[in-house]
Amino acid sequence: MITFLVSIALLIIAYFTYGKFIEKMFGVKESRPTPAYSMKDGVDYIPMGTNRNSLIQLLNIAGVGPIFGPIMGALYGPVAFIWIVVGCIFAGAVHDYLTGMISIRNKGAHLPQLAGKFLGKSMKHIVNAIAVLLLLLVGTVFVTAPAGLLFNLMDGLVTLGIITAVIFAYYILATMLPVDKIIGKVYPILGALLVISAIGIGGMLIFTGAPIPELTLENMHPAGTAVFPILMITIACGAISGFHATQSPIISRTLQNEQNGRKVFYGMMIVEGIIAMIWAAAAMSLFYGTDLAALIDSGGAGLVVSEVAFTLLGAIGGTLAVLGVIVLPITSGDTAFRSARMIIADYIKVPQLKITSRLWIALPLFVISFILTTMDFTLLWRYFGVTNAAISAIALFVGAMYLAIQFKFHWVATIPATFMTMVSLTFIFNAPIGFGLPMGTSYVAATIGTIIILALFAYKIKLNRAEVNFELDEDESKAA
Repeated sequence: MITFLVSIALLIIAYFTYGKFIEKMFGVKESRPTPAYSMKDGVDYIPMGTNRNSLIQLLNIAGVGPIFGPIMGALYGPVAFIWIVVGCIFAGAVHDYLTGMISIRNKGAHLPQLAGKFLGKSMKHIVNAIAVLLLLLVGTVFVTAPAGLLFNLMDGLVTLGIITAVIFAYYILATMLPVDKIIGKVYPILGALLVISAIGIGGMLIFTGAPIPELTLENMHPAGTAVFPILMITIACGAISGFHATQSPIISRTLQNEQNGRKVFYGMMIVEGIIAMIWAAAAMSLFYGTDLAALIDSGGAGLVVSEVAFTLLGAIGGTLAVLGVIVLPITSGDTAFRSARMIIADYIKVPQLKITSRLWIALPLFVISFILTTMDFTLLWRYFGVTNAAISAIALFVGAMYLAIQFKFHWVATIPATFMTMVSLTFIFNAPIGFGLPMGTSYVAATIGTIIILALFAYKIKLNRAEVNFELDEDESKAA
């Protein structure tokens, strides 16, 4: 298991090296007041401790992505390890850090506002629509996935409909109440459960000497599905996820000091990458020489989760591990709806101090999501995947623009933004839910589209640099 252990080591080392490099380039200002203080409102803007913020951020961004995605990505073999490590260090963690810190510098603004400011006013409307769609898909996926796991865990003693209703009820409360009432109190406990379950699975893989395949570039997918771009769409949250750009502003409104940003934003993405590595390795190991594809087809990634947990940890440990997995989607689903409420409220400029103002925005979201739960989960996941990739590219371009305006080395964000643009366009041109073109044609069309987008980005850099009164960071003192 040399590949597995080296991969984990590289992720940890990256936090102290590349993460520090990105932090230094961004330029932390410890004396600058954060929105948690300058805009404190007792609902969304509330100062909270770094450890609490870290665990909340981890649960916000994780979902089932770093578990279900890597399990399905394990079908490709060890090449999945490469994407998790490289994607997490150079794309995902950079993406999360920049979006979180730029949001802090702009009064806790969400991605649509940031896109409008740095990429053009029209992008605000486009990104607002895409972001709300993504959050609805995330919320829906993160209702059906944990409901199915709980239904199986309880052997059908409680109907799937009742479990789904209970999850929705919790989501409504978490979306409506101040951030420190449920999320701030419960998440640190649930975060600990998540970390312990991941450590348990990873520890048992090492202790038992599990036969984890070593590094190879061979595509082992039984159906021969192309590694690019499908693997990048499949393993999203464990490497890079645009969904994270919708979650970071929640914490940018509760962070006490900018110097905590690397731990909360870059660090928690590294932790998510480690979780993804553990579950990808577990899926490859336990079903090494057997048909993983057949198991996924028969019961989905959720069945693999149960098999891995109970095989490695026994009845009690397995139950706790599955509960840790269930925690992930539930604690991302609630903040997905919360983010959607905040994004819509910011867009239509409706203050959120009154609970009635929160209610009339949130309830329609839950109605739409409930209707979406009737759709096929696999189809939902595909729509979620491509929307997720597109949002990540836009968020990275925002980060790149922020650096480029200051004549800093923006390529740390521009290169992964370009890569994710190519991933998104190739998938859209090739997939049946897109244009359904042959893969070769899709590569050509995506390349042309990516070049055009890069040219527009370069032109926008020139315009923004030439604008004398461009306000890079909004003055926090005006919000007090």
